[in-house]
Amino acid sequence: MIRSHGMMGEFGPQAWAAPARTPLYYPDAVTLVPGADPTALAGRIDTTTPGASVKDSFADLDLTEAGFRVLFEAQWIHRPASAPAIASDLAWDVAGDPETLRAWALAWDDGDGNADLIRPELLADSATFVLAGRSPDRRVVAGAVASRSDQVVGISNVFALDGGPDTAWPVVLDAVHSLFPTIPVVGYEHGDDLAAAVRHGFEPIGPLRIWLRDYDQHL
Repeated sequence: MIRSHGMMGEFGPQAWAAPARTPLYYPDAVTLVPGADPTALAGRIDTTTPGASVKDSFADLDLTEAGFRVLFEAQWIHRPASAPAIASDLAWDVAGDPETLRAWALAWDDGDGNADLIRPELLADSATFVLAGRSPDRRVVAGAVASRSDQVVGISNVFALDGGPDTAWPVVLDAVHSLFPTIPVVGYEHGDDLAAAVRHGFEPIGPLRIWLRDYDQHL
């Protein structure tokens, strides 16, 4: 997602970080090990304007001195490849052209005005699969983004226009099981979305925390 916007991040021993502000909804830094140095981490990202965020992967940072507040607490989730498939009434495909990707983005955004975050350049990433759940009349009505690594498939941006995650997860998992039948599925959720993921075979495996810097601490 970051690369599709012409940006690059850098991996360090404690965290991945982007020196320029990342797109909306996407973190400016992600910790890779427990006990990361919060001062060093904040120094690697742009905190000059409100909106910087950090994915605290182990929920063990304190970024309040750098002007951040906790946006929400969440849980990492894991679903083994051997978990039983869940039937869905929706067909699915992988967005493979700009027109399909745009239809997916408009459905995902659902009128919030942020569909342009999803750019055609995303289609060039061979490890990213934009999963579109379709109604009988072929409209995109549900979906998610699957990110493939050697060990797992990460799922994000889960949505359904009607029925919420309980409608989305069956078609998303059907797609993932068909595409990657031997690879476990991971992600993170919180609140009602976490409860829905558990209903669909995921297990919470550890906490994380999202920090947001949405004000100027010097005012």
